[in-house]
Amino acid sequence: MKRLFPLLLLLLMSFTLIDAPSHARQPNRKLNVLFIAVDDLRPELGAYGNALIQTPNIDKLAAQGTRFELAYCQYPLCNPSRTSLFTGRHPTTTGVLDNRTWFRAAHPDFITMPQHFKANGYKVLRTGKQFHGGIDDTEAWTEGGETRQFTGAVNTTAPGQVAANSDRIVTLEGNGESHGDYKSATRAIEYLEKYKDQPFFLALGFAKPHSPPTAPKRMIEMYDTAKIKLPPDFAPRPKAPPGFPEISVPPRSSDLFIGRDASETEAREVIRAYMASTTFTDYNVGRVIEALDRLKLRDNTVIVFWGDHGYHLGEKGKWSKHNSLFEIGTRVPLIFVTPKGKPQVARQTVQLLDMYPTLVELCGLPMPAGQQGHSLAPVLRNVKAQWNHPAYTVTFFQNKLGKAVRTDRWRYAEWDDGKAGAMLFDHTKDPHELKNLADNPAYAKTVAEMKKLIQQMPYEK
Repeated sequence: MKRLFPLLLLLLMSFTLIDAPSHARQPNRKLNVLFIAVDDLRPELGAYGNALIQTPNIDKLAAQGTRFELAYCQYPLCNPSRTSLFTGRHPTTTGVLDNRTWFRAAHPDFITMPQHFKANGYKVLRTGKQFHGGIDDTEAWTEGGETRQFTGAVNTTAPGQVAANSDRIVTLEGNGESHGDYKSATRAIEYLEKYKDQPFFLALGFAKPHSPPTAPKRMIEMYDTAKIKLPPDFAPRPKAPPGFPEISVPPRSSDLFIGRDASETEAREVIRAYMASTTFTDYNVGRVIEALDRLKLRDNTVIVFWGDHGYHLGEKGKWSKHNSLFEIGTRVPLIFVTPKGKPQVARQTVQLLDMYPTLVELCGLPMPAGQQGHSLAPVLRNVKAQWNHPAYTVTFFQNKLGKAVRTDRWRYAEWDDGKAGAMLFDHTKDPHELKNLADNPAYAKTVAEMKKLIQQMPYEK
């Protein structure tokens, strides 16, 4: 019997190795990263409490990992926001405050997130939008890098916002197979199949629900406009409410209803299409997650799902994200699913630029210099972990720099250091930001405290 025991043990081990997935046979293998970016996505998903919208795949991710309730972008516009999170630096450090500027012209020494993972042995793969269109960090990717479409630091030929048909609704046939987002998901699946046996950083970007709102017909028909409620501060045209700084709401929207009023009927129709666009993105997210599970990669992959900035759908009469320092323009969905993580909701105030140091720590890589965010790894391990970092957002409008800071209770924003106006909101009492408290003497102490926080934000002139 003693002789048989080692043979039985060896036989058992052999069966275990045969049945184990490939990553289980490589205990020292690095964690993969599936990095899912969504353009213009508000944190209005089933997982974030919206009972009307249908996003089962994203909701399932949220139920499997850490959903951050209070996550914020650093700039309510694509290029500044994405440049910030990919470099781990505030827009006031990168100097990118528009959709035309290439960060490397001024900062050739910056090490971007994909560049860092590539330098540390990862296959770094891009499909869909990551950096802003035409302003990619081309050489940072193993595959999928986009050639920059201009020379020099600024794309002087980039078109501005187009007013014609800006709020049209685009209906797709079938499951949207003809659309770029469907094709991006298909390419992501191909990358998973190709690189499943190597450590990978796969960045998948979806354009929708960016305008124009676009979705398959069947997804648009999922929603009844009669059930869609307009926001409490809905207005037919963008205008700062009484008691708000005039600069806080630009008088012209930049994405939808450009230069014209929005009736309540039209507003509901466009909101329905926006929700359907979100459902379309959710469908494509599901396709990729299904492939990840089919290839048995889930247990060795960190999944990150995020939106690049907020978006107004009629709040304060505004139909865009540009120059908004309101909660609705800056708050984003952020979900982390880690192999050994647990379902939880984090209520710490966090920023998109925290993603870079977080992924570096989770994957055991050396921390690159210059990071201005903070690793969320302690919160992922323990949702009750101490966290004393506020969230910052900036915007540049009418040649004035606007700055905002968000804590767990308060949002404070000011333009031109307060000379062009300021806003203070108490989110325990006013989640829709209907009453500006900045000039109320009873809140002078709070305003002073928030101004001190703003002064701590890195700023390079």
